[in-house]
Amino acid sequence: MSVAHDPSAAAEQARARLHEEIERVRTGVEEMLAEQEGGDADLQRELDAIREETRAYVKKRVRKSEKRADKRIAKLERRLDAFEQDRKYAEWRIHTNTEAMLDGLLREVRAIADLLTR
Repeated sequence: MSVAHDPSAAAEQARARLHEEIERVRTGVEEMLAEQEGGDADLQRELDAIREETRAYVKKRVRKSEKRADKRIAKLERRLDAFEQDRKYAEWRIHTNTEAMLDGLLREVRAIADLLTR
């Protein structure tokens, strides 16, 4: 499976981008608080609460995305197993048909040989 279409890799990239954006916003807010006379304790607590809510939200979304990706992967694996089973059946059918054809040709050659020897 290519990296571009790998659901796990895509989820990991999305997670990394989201964390980068959250960190950027958090850093910006902390800088603003520092500029406002060292920040206010209430604002700092609110920022901490928002940070915790954000972590919980991100974890929830990541879990949901991983579940969807796992379902898609399982579905693809089932399809791959079905294709593999179909391939094995086709190989068996080709082998069986070829064997039957060769047996028929052998019978015809023997019949011709019997006619020539009489």
